[in-house]
Amino acid sequence: MAATACAGPAGGTRAAETTGAAVPMPTPPGSWRIVLDEDFDGTELDDRTWTTCYDWNKDGCTNSGNDELQWYLPEQVSVRDGELTLTAERRETEGSDDRTYPWTSGMISTGRDDWYDEPRRTFTYGYFEAAIRIPSEAGMFPAFWMMPASKFTPPEIDIMEFLDTTQQVSMYVHWIEPDDDEERQKGTYGPVDFPDRFHVFGLLWEPDKLVWYVDNVERLRVTETERIPDVPMEVLLNLAVGVPNEPPDTVDTARMHVDWVRVWQR
Repeated sequence: MAATACAGPAGGTRAAETTGAAVPMPTPPGSWRIVLDEDFDGTELDDRTWTTCYDWNKDGCTNSGNDELQWYLPEQVSVRDGELTLTAERRETEGSDDRTYPWTSGMISTGRDDWYDEPRRTFTYGYFEAAIRIPSEAGMFPAFWMMPASKFTPPEIDIMEFLDTTQQVSMYVHWIEPDDDEERQKGTYGPVDFPDRFHVFGLLWEPDKLVWYVDNVERLRVTETERIPDVPMEVLLNLAVGVPNEPPDTVDTARMHVDWVRVWQR
């Protein structure tokens, strides 16, 4: 790839491995190289980087562990005018698991097309960031998160989730204790009118810390090393439905917009 100048936090520049335009350096200072620079140009999703389901894709997918109401399908994912749009619609959809779902929706992942493929992209440590505008409708569960390439969680890092609110973002890390109990640590930030515009959600993941940022300001820090994942992970963005509550009858559609996704590593 060609080396491109990237603006530093104080207006300087540095060389980065990217084919895109100059992009700001991540919020944490230091020596970084950009390893994923997705601006969603063009009219189609880049299938070299993204798939439209979980690793257990079989003509679509869902996350049954959360009792979600949607079945994910690729046609609910669109790229136009430099944005990714994930669209949830109230439409009965037959899943390949022989269940009927009242909603269909969209998601993207750097994972694989099916259980036996290799994931497209995985990352161990780095700085992860996306500009996202969440939907305003009630009953939606938008998320930007990471799961292991092993296909099983925990560990899990939730860079942002919105649960039964559009005004307060949740941030989580999930891990397994030595006695095999699953544990998690949570942080929140708000109230903010998040659907009003795009907001930047970021995560610094290093061996000795996890640091979450919202609009370039630190909002949560975890330094207990036993809680910090050390395995390759996939990046996911999805618009789930019905967690923890169903949408009201007046809601039939909702959209999550993503302007860009970037990953840096040292």
